[in-house]
Amino acid sequence: MEYTKLGSTGLDVSRLCLGCMTYGTPDRGNHAWTLDEEISRPLLRKAVEAGINFFDTANVYSDGTSEEIVGRALKEFARRDEVVIATKVHGRMRPGPNGAGLSRKAIMAEIDASLKRLGTDYIDLYQIHRFDHEVPIEETLEALHDVVKAGKARYIGASSMYAWQFATMLHVSEANGWTRFATMQNYLNLLYREEEREMLPLCEAEGIGVIPWSPLARGRLTRDWNDQTERSKTDEFGKTLYAHTVEADRKVVEAVATVATERGVPRAQIALAWVLAKSEVSAPIIGASKQAHLDDAIAALAVGLTETEIARLEAPYVPHAVVGFA
Repeated sequence: MEYTKLGSTGLDVSRLCLGCMTYGTPDRGNHAWTLDEEISRPLLRKAVEAGINFFDTANVYSDGTSEEIVGRALKEFARRDEVVIATKVHGRMRPGPNGAGLSRKAIMAEIDASLKRLGTDYIDLYQIHRFDHEVPIEETLEALHDVVKAGKARYIGASSMYAWQFATMLHVSEANGWTRFATMQNYLNLLYREEEREMLPLCEAEGIGVIPWSPLARGRLTRDWNDQTERSKTDEFGKTLYAHTVEADRKVVEAVATVATERGVPRAQIALAWVLAKSEVSAPIIGASKQAHLDDAIAALAVGLTETEIARLEAPYVPHAVVGFA
């Protein structure tokens, strides 16, 4: 396993972050395709044994059961000071007022709930899952600062939003002497490269660690265009991400297949190697519902695409409508 500093912090993280949305009770929340605890545990164990020390989940994943499964597994498979646990806040956790969002009340309630589910005294990276248009930026940022000062989180991060929104939040934090975002978790892969226009340059300039979600485009980059999985059939959010650029996206998928065939490696390794080649990226967030998914992700670290191969993979891309913020 390779390790890197997370952005401009002193925190060492594995070059792969295991995304834990895959692990949760299937009949809780909105993801019927998740793996229950019995199936999840061997995958989490394998990740730890492979040297992955960075794990990302969220309060909203499978109605909190992802945090519970991940917390119990990591407590058994690793020492707490050896792992970096990231989780997120924003999504609706209960009906009625204050059951979602980034108000001070919501953040203070949800940090404690996440700590309880994860079975830990602190979270290494506490992230806002999305931008909240209904709450003043100052309220959110001061609450996050207080969470850090209370020792409940070590670092804070943000997720998908417009670059101007992120820049504004960074400025407000700096102006008030509040804890600054250390990371940006955004949507980036060969089928969606709009983040290259503004967000990635902003993160590079500000020393922000980039930890992209869905680097394999929910698996679309790993198989023939018309092939489907159980997840793809029921992933309603995923269907919204690729609705309007089918022909161009199909050509990208074919380019990945061609380069993979020439290299004699699975397509997943090529698609992930492209993300890893981005200088701004600290650690892409990988999903793994099978042991082979982890094997491919780890192998991708050694692929090392050439400039010619990268150009071939990127050539079919066309501009996309901005997605992923909902």
